Amino acid sequence: MLPASAGSINLSDSSDSIKVVKGQVSNYYIPVHNTYQITGRVTDTDGKPLEGATVMFFASPSHCNTDAEGNYHLTATDIDLHIYVYYPGKDFANVIRKKGDRNINVEMVSSTGISVSLPRHKAQATPWYDPYNNSTSTYCNPLNISYNYESYDDNVKAQGSFRSSADPMALTYKDHYMLFSTNQGGFHYSRNLSDWDFCTASFQRLPTDDDQCAPAAYVVGDTLFYTGSTYKGLPIWYTTDPWSGRWRQAVECSTLPSWDPCLFVDDDGKLYLYYGSSNEYPIKAVELSRDNFMPISKIHDVLMLDPEHHGWERFGMNNDDDTTLRPFVEGAYMTKHDGKYYLQYGGPGTEFKIYADGVYVGDNPLGPFTYQKHNPMCYKPGGFVQGSGHGGTFADLKGNYWHVATCMLSLKYKFERRIGLYPMAFDKDGIMYSNTAFGDYPCWNADKDIKKPSDRFAGWMLLSYGKKATVSSVDSIYGASNLTDENMRTFWTAKTGNPGEWAQLDLGAVKDVKAIQLNFYDYKTVQNNRANDIYYQYRIWASDNGTDWTLAVDKSDNDKDSPHDYLELKSPLRTRYIKVENLHMPSSGYFCLSEIRVFGSTDGKRPTQVQGLKVLRSHKDPRNAFLSWRPSSGAYGYNIYYGIAADKLYNSITVLGNKSYNFRGLDTSGNYYFAVEALGETGCSELSKTIKK
Repeated sequence: MLPASAGSINLSDSSDSIKVVKGQVSNYYIPVHNTYQITGRVTDTDGKPLEGATVMFFASPSHCNTDAEGNYHLTATDIDLHIYVYYPGKDFANVIRKKGDRNINVEMVSSTGISVSLPRHKAQATPWYDPYNNSTSTYCNPLNISYNYESYDDNVKAQGSFRSSADPMALTYKDHYMLFSTNQGGFHYSRNLSDWDFCTASFQRLPTDDDQCAPAAYVVGDTLFYTGSTYKGLPIWYTTDPWSGRWRQAVECSTLPSWDPCLFVDDDGKLYLYYGSSNEYPIKAVELSRDNFMPISKIHDVLMLDPEHHGWERFGMNNDDDTTLRPFVEGAYMTKHDGKYYLQYGGPGTEFKIYADGVYVGDNPLGPFTYQKHNPMCYKPGGFVQGSGHGGTFADLKGNYWHVATCMLSLKYKFERRIGLYPMAFDKDGIMYSNTAFGDYPCWNADKDIKKPSDRFAGWMLLSYGKKATVSSVDSIYGASNLTDENMRTFWTAKTGNPGEWAQLDLGAVKDVKAIQLNFYDYKTVQNNRANDIYYQYRIWASDNGTDWTLAVDKSDNDKDSPHDYLELKSPLRTRYIKVENLHMPSSGYFCLSEIRVFGSTDGKRPTQVQGLKVLRSHKDPRNAFLSWRPSSGAYGYNIYYGIAADKLYNSITVLGNKSYNFRGLDTSGNYYFAVEALGETGCSELSKTIKK
């Protein structure tokens, strides 16, 4: 008697031959195999024969039924190795035979009642989270949108399925915020910039195509116009009801090789196109006809990278690659403010943590433009979310400015990316700047009318960094410590995606938890493009002692795709241990997370003010500086602030664990001002003494 064992096999066999049969309409290709009979007997655990049991091969139409003595005869080939048996009231039997096995008896056990799928039932509301009436006032990067899976592409199959989106732009349309980005098959939309839904609007022609790479959109009256990147020419579509899925062509084919396009309508109604993505050619600008979208002005070369003078524009993970390629300029975007034209651009490469957006300023939409002294305009080379390039700027319904940008992941493939959202503004001198100092912490969303970008930070500190994690199982090298290392490019995976797999954090003491971010990752997932059945279901449990558990969050009834699920709690959850229990994973993937991030507060004094800050700016190459400082008591990390004046420390770099930083992103001309603050679970320290270099 062979034991029943779960599993599946590869049914391919290179020894198969094919017979071609001529039909009335077409030829038929019939595989030819050597066949033989498999026999055996099906019984219960007491040896009683089971009459009418169905014996079949897994994933095959071949089958037979047992006679009164439980005997069966089934025609087989050498590739039919997985025998699959069903009888009412019994569990399915799975038997894997060897090619030489011809007589196989099967013993069936009584059903355990365990279903292969999770029964649907109403999730429980708790004092901390109501899954059906959740009010969100904050958001946390990366944005929690339903990132599409890459289209079918032989170049990336070896690394497995992965999600990605990039090159975002956003706008307001009929009291909604609409987010357009690469390869999504539609657009995301929101009313508060926290909670996003998706609407299909696909223009994909071939299975290997991105759908609307680096799209551009603009609004005139009640009409939304939309197009994508092209060298050969694409239609420009329009609609007055994007949620209907109906779009019409304004023109059938654009005329310019407008990769990474930006379409900008000035106050006088004139339409302009900015485009280009190259490490050889500059960004270009041209006025277009509103009637047929043909160019009606000269095509102007408006900007090119200057890495010899702008350190942040140099190629490499830390602006440290001078040999592989020249850096890329791309992702043009135009914003008008107080009569000035702010032409934004991305560089030097989307696969690097130093990917950023800079800005040139002019008095005319076609230039000339002058490099803004404060640059890059949006910059985030440190922390959990890294990179902030090729983005777009928009104003919310209260008149506050935001910048959406591309974040680096680049783990399975260089174009594996996410999207971040950062508050931005123009200062009294017309300087355009964004705030990324707490760009991967909870920040207040668009429901709040906040004018100063730094005031968006909710003040909830990271409680999970470096904390001990224990898990139900581990597959290969992807261990539990990856859950708390604040690195999006590492992950933990269980051995399966089955219900009951879990991951648990020990916060070290009882603390006030105000938000949790679960960053799911794809391991052994099989998925291309978008599907409606992709979602995660789980429960989060809390405990003071690691033994007695209270349900804190129940998402067992979830059917919304939330790969970076951000949970803002209704009231602080006082707990030491947090356990995430898997209930359902999409697309046959394993239970896998790149990070469990916990935010809140704990009792105690704030970290001490940073002392001993030193900035050694290279005399040989003033684009480089080495920063160091003495460690601060109670700190898990630091924010380095720098800028072109003591009151313009607009850019920041998050450094975790270390007390130094090798900085290679300065411009050669002018002085810079530097200061550092310490980050701890009890809050932030006062800013250090400012140093001019």
